[in-house]
Amino acid sequence: MDTPKKPAPIVNDWARPFWEAARDNRLILQQCVDCGKHIFYPRIACPHCFSDNVEWVPASGKGTVYSYTVVETNAPSAFMNDVPYVVAVVKLDEGVQMLSNIVGCDPAEVRCDMPVEVTFEKLDDEFTLPKFRPS
Repeated sequence: MDTPKKPAPIVNDWARPFWEAARDNRLILQQCVDCGKHIFYPRIACPHCFSDNVEWVPASGKGTVYSYTVVETNAPSAFMNDVPYVVAVVKLDEGVQMLSNIVGCDPAEVRCDMPVEVTFEKLDDEFTLPKFRPS
């Protein structure tokens, strides 16, 4: 049986800059010009003050593991060759949380509050995924 192809992200127009930056191995976030708060996931308006005056800014790429799970079985799926793998909520230094994977270490070593930094994994010519590794 052939392994299914991994799904690609669905990209809305307002999220396109995020994915274009990731393809260039850069992590960017939205920031509200009016209240100054960072925003993730990409939106058309600030969820804090409801302003539509948002801009894209570089992110530090640094954060900590807020929560995680180790996936040890995922068959049949496009991810069965990746097990075990870590799905985590990463709290970025900018204050937003991002769902991603922790890579570059044994899944048994992952802990809450573990410092991490962004790394990028090319999915295909169109998409590169921001993931995180221990820092």
